[in-house]
Amino acid sequence: PGGLGRGSAGVLCFLAFSRVMFSDLSVQKEGSSLLCRPASEDQGPVFERTSLAYSQCSERYRVGERSFSRQYAHIYAARLMQMRPLLSERAQQKWGSDVVIKKLCDLETAEQCCIVGTLFKRMDLQPSILKEISEEHNLLPQPARAKYIHESDELILEDELQRIKLEGKIDKDKCVTGSVIAVYGAERNDGKFTVEDFCTADLPLQKARPPLDSDRFVLLASGLGLGSTHADSMLGLQLLVDMVTGQLGDLGEQSGAATISRVLLAGNLLSQNTQDKDASTKAKYLTKKTQAGSVDAIRLLDELLLQLVASVPVDVMPGQYDPTNYTLPQQPLHRCMFPLSSVYPTLQLASNPYHASIDGVRFLGTSGQNVCDIQRYSSRDSHLEILEETLRLRHLAPTAPDTLGCYPFYQKDPFILEECPHVYFSGNAPTFDSKLIKGPDGQEVLLVTVPEFSSTQIACLVNLRTLHCEPISFSAFSADEDEESEMNVSH
Repeated sequence: PGGLGRGSAGVLCFLAFSRVMFSDLSVQKEGSSLLCRPASEDQGPVFERTSLAYSQCSERYRVGERSFSRQYAHIYAARLMQMRPLLSERAQQKWGSDVVIKKLCDLETAEQCCIVGTLFKRMDLQPSILKEISEEHNLLPQPARAKYIHESDELILEDELQRIKLEGKIDKDKCVTGSVIAVYGAERNDGKFTVEDFCTADLPLQKARPPLDSDRFVLLASGLGLGSTHADSMLGLQLLVDMVTGQLGDLGEQSGAATISRVLLAGNLLSQNTQDKDASTKAKYLTKKTQAGSVDAIRLLDELLLQLVASVPVDVMPGQYDPTNYTLPQQPLHRCMFPLSSVYPTLQLASNPYHASIDGVRFLGTSGQNVCDIQRYSSRDSHLEILEETLRLRHLAPTAPDTLGCYPFYQKDPFILEECPHVYFSGNAPTFDSKLIKGPDGQEVLLVTVPEFSSTQIACLVNLRTLHCEPISFSAFSADEDEESEMNVSH
């Protein structure tokens, strides 16, 4: 990656920079160099960007030859088979090594024991295409809802052969279909299982994070929303690009920008407005000479990426509205869509979910579909809380394939976490949030919800040395705000 040149002094006429940039790395105590006479006629110092060791670990999310002829029951069977020994071990740690672990077919009434199985939540409000097309019921299509939970929901645990209804000390509203857990209790005379306690697989083992001798940052951004009808976010987006490439600010800001060693774009690069819902239903002669709304947006994305990849390595993940397959795992965007930026080796087109090692720090995350789906089908509202719950469940997308589309895997469930990441993120969140959690075996994981940039104008920076995360805002004034308002690039 190239160095960073000196930015234009003229930009300061409408920018107000904060002096808390990248953990104060970019602060110049002697004052701004932009307010001083240049020392010489040359371009000034060039700050070399730190290059980091990088390796992709997303091979498990690559789908080769695709076959959709299989039933989805196989993925649930594979999930339970992989998770059962993990949960049996966790149950013995929690309830004692002498705890009785049984299968549902071996249950006896009133016997205290532990059972391991997959949760299924029967929900009356859950959308069903069978209900909508059923002629005998004459039902109207259900209205769109933010939540599909109801007090009449039932929680059921099932294994390979049987299922049993759960009651007792387990909050059904917080649970979602597809989660594999261990429950402790006893079966009652009416055939229901009374839960006294339950446990999840919790965090997997974690590789030690190498000690770093200097601050290095990875910038996370998502939801660029290119192609939307609102052009407000374009100014903030260009400010972000200029800041990363060292085109903004004085020597202090530029030296701070040089510590950003990688940029990760977590999905929804295109706006929902680029989705032409009528294209599939219109007659071919009506759409023959029309151009998809995503074409111009992709061209604009390529131009923005060109500015970035000329200076810094960039990882690009697809999201819900991007031109790739809809079901998880989403495959990388095709290089042919980026004729300008794909020439650079610094452009990495990644899958969703994303898994990579950046200077020994393991990053794992998604573009947010898994978190949003759990939010709809449970009482949990916080994206950060849901993110932590999926980590505790040791599964990236428990609601797939029930309410979240995924490929019908046959022998193995790739969404099971076999190794604990150091940074675990989800994109397209309504707000920024972060939290450092610790696992039972000394694991340390930074959880980050990356906000949607098009609506918040916020990206975030992860310090690889300290695992500290901070938001960076590129807010701009709007026409209806006070005339004295200023654009802001701050932390």
